Amino acid sequence: MAQIDLGVGPVEYQDTGGGGVPVVLLHGPAQDGSVWRHVVDELGAGFRCLVPTLPYGSHRVPLRPGAELAPHSLALLIGEFADALKLGDDTVFVENDAGRLQQLAAARPERVGRMVIAGCEAFDNYPPRAGGKMLDAAARVPGGIALLVNGLALRPLRRVPGTGYAVMAHKPVADDLIDRWIGPLRSSPTNRELFVRYLRSVRRTEMLEAAEALRAYDRPALVVWGRQDRMMPPEHGRRLAELLPRGRLVELDDCRTLIPLDRPDGLAGAVRDFVRETS
Repeated sequence: MAQIDLGVGPVEYQDTGGGGVPVVLLHGPAQDGSVWRHVVDELGAGFRCLVPTLPYGSHRVPLRPGAELAPHSLALLIGEFADALKLGDDTVFVENDAGRLQQLAAARPERVGRMVIAGCEAFDNYPPRAGGKMLDAAARVPGGIALLVNGLALRPLRRVPGTGYAVMAHKPVADDLIDRWIGPLRSSPTNRELFVRYLRSVRRTEMLEAAEALRAYDRPALVVWGRQDRMMPPEHGRRLAELLPRGRLVELDDCRTLIPLDRPDGLAGAVRDFVRETS
């Protein structure tokens, strides 16, 4: 893992290197870049995969004291990351589970050369159904996030239908990934405090505002969605593809929100086709 110093402090990232098309892979809250491990393998040597671990609570390198993160500021942080690495217009940004890429494309459309929205927060589904609303509720109760992540340390609770990571994936999320994601939130009060502040700073209209701005995003865009998604409504994927001037939709079977885990082959194939069509 490499590190880059940004406004909030150091951010870890994986860089597979090489001269292939740069692809920035962006994860969602209470996860880290490891959610992309199978997609990175599927994309292979033809792509330079850049996988930051964003400070959503599961990061391991402390931020600067006083660093504040809200959804919009984290969206701008993604742009800052790309600026610092001097990534060009050929870069493909791919996001799963969150909505920060949509906000970045709305605020700085010139920064996002090509965009893939893969099963994300959108429109009025914010905080998103099930898992997202559970996080929102936990963040508003003192000690709620600590209680939630400590509960997820009990492996039988991870399989309870309709809760936590279980609602986000068509097949069970590997225990080593969940252990990795909740570890920093369990061990670091600072991480929990940052995560709570992030969740409490959500403005319920901000994804609707981003969607409206995306009507003017005239660069190549791909929307990838799981047909069995219970947290991010599949009709939102269709709406996003329709409102984006150069949008196209791919729907995947046997797939919910965590597309990089459920269908890494389908997502990597869709990204590969998208790059070929837009190069």
